[in-house]
Amino acid sequence: MGDQIRPLQPGEYAPAFALPSANQEGTVSLASLHGHPFLIAFFRGLHCPFCRRQLAQLGGLQPALRAAGVETIAVINTPVERARIYFGHRPTPAVLLCDQDCSTHRAFGVPRAEFLPEDSREQPVWPYLASMEQFETARINPTGELPEALHPMAANTILNAQDGFELNEVDRAILVSHPTQLVGHFLIDADGIVRWVQIEARDGPNSLSVFPSAAEMLAAANSLPH
Repeated sequence: MGDQIRPLQPGEYAPAFALPSANQEGTVSLASLHGHPFLIAFFRGLHCPFCRRQLAQLGGLQPALRAAGVETIAVINTPVERARIYFGHRPTPAVLLCDQDCSTHRAFGVPRAEFLPEDSREQPVWPYLASMEQFETARINPTGELPEALHPMAANTILNAQDGFELNEVDRAILVSHPTQLVGHFLIDADGIVRWVQIEARDGPNSLSVFPSAAEMLAAANSLPH
């Protein structure tokens, strides 16, 4: 696991953070959100087509979440300048925060996979330590858009081409720096306490890019005490 911590659990306090926003002025911090429940989702960079789809879903769900008294926040692993350009053409009502170093991903305990050397006798411990064989045999089709379940990298290539999304130098640098970052969703109450958690691919790489549904997120929001 290296320096990784386990994901925050319900009943624990969210860690302090302050991140620049791509669609608001200035920064947004945990302190500025105190007193307001919020759903915060930590994503890979824009190079991930499944993350872009989930971001769009969050934007569509934002009015219903707000009606339930919950703000919607997405943390993207990309520099704020790049995010402002992209989302300037694809605006969303969700609050967009940028973390090009994944420092808040780590603070919340969202895992990133690390690959064991080929000659290692250590046993894989997904999602922290993975064998290359484990990853190479993964097949996914979480949104049903692909003709069949494909390797995650092949799936990304096909959907990026389908979307007309071309990685620029910034996107490629983020992909190289954080190639195995997973995605996490956390519901935080008005006192800053975690009440609901969903971590991507907890049961193995075949569930990569399977994210909570709109119904699951709204049910979690409606379960908060008023």
